[in-house]
Amino acid sequence: MKRESRTRSVGRAVVRKEGREKVTGAARYVDDVRMRGMLHGRTIRSEIACGELRGVRLEFDRAGFTIADHRDIPGRNVVSLIADDQPCLVEREIRHAEEAVVLLAHEDRERLLAARVELDCRTGTAVFDPLISTRSFKDVRIEKGDVERGFAEADLVVEGEYRTGHQEHAYIEPNGVIAVPENGGVVVFGSMQCPYYVHKALTTLLGLPAAKVRVVQTETGGGFGGKEEYPSMIAGHATILALKAKRPVKIVYDRAEDMAATTKRHPSVVRHRTGVRRDGSLTAQRIEVVLDGGAYTTLSPVVLSRAAIHAGGPYRCDHVLIEGRAMFTNTVPNGAFRGFGAPQTQFAGEVQMERIAEALGMDPVELREINALRPGDSTATGQVMRDDCSALDVLRAGVKRSDFRKKRRDWKGTSRGIGLSLFFHGAGFTGAGEVKLASRAALELTETGVRILTGTTEMGQGQRTTHAQIVADAMGIPYDRVEVAPVDTARVPDSGPTVASRTCMIVGGILMECAREMKAKLGKLSPRAYLQKHGPLVVEKQYRHPEDIVWDDVNYKGDAYGTYGWGCEVAEIEVDPDTYEVRPLKLTAVVEIGKAIHPVLAAGQVEGGAAQGVGYALFEDCAVRDGRVANHTLTNYIIPTSVDTPPIDTVILERPYRHGPFGAKGIGELPLDGAAPAIVNALRHTGRDLRAIPATPERIMEAT
Repeated sequence: MKRESRTRSVGRAVVRKEGREKVTGAARYVDDVRMRGMLHGRTIRSEIACGELRGVRLEFDRAGFTIADHRDIPGRNVVSLIADDQPCLVEREIRHAEEAVVLLAHEDRERLLAARVELDCRTGTAVFDPLISTRSFKDVRIEKGDVERGFAEADLVVEGEYRTGHQEHAYIEPNGVIAVPENGGVVVFGSMQCPYYVHKALTTLLGLPAAKVRVVQTETGGGFGGKEEYPSMIAGHATILALKAKRPVKIVYDRAEDMAATTKRHPSVVRHRTGVRRDGSLTAQRIEVVLDGGAYTTLSPVVLSRAAIHAGGPYRCDHVLIEGRAMFTNTVPNGAFRGFGAPQTQFAGEVQMERIAEALGMDPVELREINALRPGDSTATGQVMRDDCSALDVLRAGVKRSDFRKKRRDWKGTSRGIGLSLFFHGAGFTGAGEVKLASRAALELTETGVRILTGTTEMGQGQRTTHAQIVADAMGIPYDRVEVAPVDTARVPDSGPTVASRTCMIVGGILMECAREMKAKLGKLSPRAYLQKHGPLVVEKQYRHPEDIVWDDVNYKGDAYGTYGWGCEVAEIEVDPDTYEVRPLKLTAVVEIGKAIHPVLAAGQVEGGAAQGVGYALFEDCAVRDGRVANHTLTNYIIPTSVDTPPIDTVILERPYRHGPFGAKGIGELPLDGAAPAIVNALRHTGRDLRAIPATPERIMEAT
């Protein structure tokens, strides 16, 4: 895609499109919406992790209540996604605690919450350990070269096992929807990332034609992947009640229910066996990745795919074998979370690299410099790196910016430590995902400019703004003449999900094509003059897959992603010798993202991702007891506050991606990959051998 030689908006910190509404309080989130005759909805959930539902006892006065169970579902009782194995409401089999069984609605929320329901259940034998589970949702095998030959060429073999736990999304706004019966169908308003996922799920659940289901995104207070697939579940519950009651029904979770019942980051066990020569060059990598998928498939197959593809790290090695599996357990299903499997495997890989450097007696920076991918090198899938491969650039910039080597020497033997991580992240859907999505976007001419029509959602990341910048500069018009239409499936095309670091790069690229065509159609006419002469004008385009990106989905060979973002994070910490608490002192985050469409928003994504990585590394210990989340409030599930988050020095490098709008790559997920391994490697610098996160004081004490 040819890039414009001059821009007016791209690369500048323009005013956010939704900024005024959010700052003034005019923005309406789902719980701000009230409708005449509206009922409040509630979900009754199982308390056991495995077993059989035998009966339901309603121990309250039913006057004024709407009550629904699986028999009230007019279509198929599934949450339609990948495998269609998860019921919207339990019929008989219970696979996890907090599984939805019965729905209630009432106009008086206090009476609703006071209603007592008893579930008669027979408890079965639950499986909580993915390593002993016998049921796999997905297996992945990536093979390059001959791994046994690689080990034969090694002077040293280093082995290690690394573990990560659940992580809660902790978005500011919990899940919530309102379902409204309308013209023989339903309209759903809600906080969500992927309206067309919800639309597909509802047509299946309700047995309705697509035209009878409309999904509208309300202002959304964060997602981080937690509102990718789960809104299909809560929307299903609200619509079942609304259609039975013939009245609008609102369901908004409180924080405790949201944390107890919704998806989390997949826990992982990653085992490495690495062959290396005395000079530091890698000869072989054998990696086993086991993810805990929970009780249903949800998005585990695609999370595992990304986890496995990133497991070898941003390093060249001729002989690689990566085997992964996502396993069933009787726990709340795990799903999408910022990073989508890559934070788990790159944590393991970067701690393994630190241990290799230690075993060789080599500087950890030197080891990474020797093995870092360069243009012309190939990944484990055989993808050849192009000119925008920036592993060495970010590594050297991070080392220099943080004064890494000097601090490493000066702090040796003290309570302070410094550690780094080198990482990469594929931008866009894995493999042929973008081809299968066939995403569409459109521009509509207005009297003063244009209006963007996409199904991608704003949830705080700045998507409305960056899309408007791309369109403005591609058309050569001022930024303030570009509007962004509300996301409503009755009005906007399916642009694919707002996930996988694809929104700016992929959908922005489609919009850029639309803008160029619209500019050509306008010629020298103003928008108003064109409309007066020719009438309405809408230009819609579909994603066109570049011919030079080729992927074999059966054998996991080829170009897993169109391009990669690159990062290096350096963590500086101090460990309290008495309490073993870790105080992060500073994070240096260097990323290469092609082109920063909006530099301030890009820096915000880096800082936010790094902060979530700090929580993942140190604080966020999700306690699961008998399959239930025991600490499902923000008083005992600890996330980093402003006091816990260190200063973050952000550096953005740019190497334009040939197929990205103005050279842009994805950015949203990349920064989360690096903080946890950098922090654990800083702990290793203080003499603590940590191989699992979160690095709680108890774990640090045991490792001392």
